[in-house]
Amino acid sequence: MKSHFENIRVQRYIVRVAILLFILKMVAWYLTQSVAILTDGLESIVNVVSGFVGLYSLRLAAIPRDRSHPYGHGKIEFISAGIEGALISAAGIFIIYEAARSFFVPPTLAKLDMGIIIISISAVINYGFGLWAVRTGRKNNSLALQASGKHLQSDTYTTLGIIIGLLLLQYTGYMWLDGVVAIIFALLIIYTGYKILRSAIAGIMDESDEKLLSEMVACLQKHRDKNWIDLHNLRIIKYGSVLHIDCHITLPWYFTVKQGHDETDKLEALILDQFGSRIELNIHTDYCHDFSCPLCTIEDCEVRKSPYQKQIEWTVENVVSKEKHRM
Repeated sequence: MKSHFENIRVQRYIVRVAILLFILKMVAWYLTQSVAILTDGLESIVNVVSGFVGLYSLRLAAIPRDRSHPYGHGKIEFISAGIEGALISAAGIFIIYEAARSFFVPPTLAKLDMGIIIISISAVINYGFGLWAVRTGRKNNSLALQASGKHLQSDTYTTLGIIIGLLLLQYTGYMWLDGVVAIIFALLIIYTGYKILRSAIAGIMDESDEKLLSEMVACLQKHRDKNWIDLHNLRIIKYGSVLHIDCHITLPWYFTVKQGHDETDKLEALILDQFGSRIELNIHTDYCHDFSCPLCTIEDCEVRKSPYQKQIEWTVENVVSKEKHRM
């Protein structure tokens, strides 16, 4: 898929930028001997490692499904995002440790102006590439790429915190400010890592995406055909950027195989039109029973057993249920 190659291209740039920024921050630390800048530089090691992990996962996810992996390789993106989330949180904890240690062993600083300029440049580059990665990841539904982008953005917040701390330290002489600001931004980093890790675990465990379910059910309800008596047992499973959807649709029992196939084609076309080609559908057809008659809106049905009463509106609750709808 074209989106897979775009994701890989963006991730390649992220890896190169991570290596470049790590070198820049190490230069800034060498010039200033600032523990805060060293902390920021050490966190960049996490960026480099996670960048390579993300690149590997995207390449693996782009491999077409095969006999060993009939649903594709997209699950690797969740594992990659989980590793990144854990590394981000670990970096935040390490920053808190270094900041707390600086309260007891204040560093001897030099050439702060040069150090601030260098890490300010790195912050701008980080945020720009992070924003690009997040937007591309959302467009292509790649959790791994979004995680990489959020990682770069969280690194930017760390750098900003360190810049603020160094500026305040430079103008006030209060050494403890460096540590306080670093701890505040480290907590923000830990929270970002937790959210990424939480999303990754949800994907691995096939947790329902309530927002996506609601959007899909609302779309199907809005465009439902009179022959679609009910829709039930709807399930959505994410494999990286690909969505696998299973559902059962109840059709009139007297439909021929061709008529039933035409109806499932209409349902499939509707979903693909609204949610894109990243979807793989498996639609099972059920035939209606006598208890379906009060719900059926087909006016010229010649085998109706009871009069029409009302149409049950499709909701997430009754569409995900395994049971056919009834009054």
